[in-house]
Amino acid sequence: MSYREVQELLAERGIAVDHSTIWRWVQRYGPELELRQRPHLKPTNRSWRVDETYIRVKGKWCYLYRAVDSQGATVNFFLSAFRNRESAQILFRRALRHGAPQPRVINTDLAPTYPTAITGLKRSGVLRRRCKHRPVQYLNNIIEQDHRAIKRRLNAKQGFRAFAAARRTVDGYEAMHRIRKGQVRWVPAGNVILQNRFIDRLFGLVQ
Repeated sequence: MSYREVQELLAERGIAVDHSTIWRWVQRYGPELELRQRPHLKPTNRSWRVDETYIRVKGKWCYLYRAVDSQGATVNFFLSAFRNRESAQILFRRALRHGAPQPRVINTDLAPTYPTAITGLKRSGVLRRRCKHRPVQYLNNIIEQDHRAIKRRLNAKQGFRAFAAARRTVDGYEAMHRIRKGQVRWVPAGNVILQNRFIDRLFGLVQ
């Protein structure tokens, strides 16, 4: 839903909140939710699917790099203004820095940036040399399907006016997507009550 639709939804429940206030909430609490949930996430497996999707910012296309494991769990993500080797490498570095296990295999599409990015990270020791790279298009169906949940929310936004705002919003979307997929320990997918309680605990709203 758009922020105006959320405003209308709250108004139906007797809560008067302007859509610009909801936007400010997303900007403030989206990145914080993503940060606070990290210690509570289940470990992902060592078979990664990596791909990028597109986001319009200030009328220009930017690139949301995303990695999921073979079960569809989000490994990490990175929004970049550029589609290049450096952006792909940042995604891998972020994933490992945030606690993802060293991948056994990385599956990508046929984009030419990934082989050089992975080779460079192996050379520098960030990735292990025995990590395999499989540039096989059809094996990325899992992540292409996973893109859709994020794209539905991004499309409701109809573009962003600033890159920093886009990045903060994506942080919140990806954090909620992880929760809904059941990646948080003891919080099953589909159990909205436990998901809401988990978020409340993260922000100290309940004991």
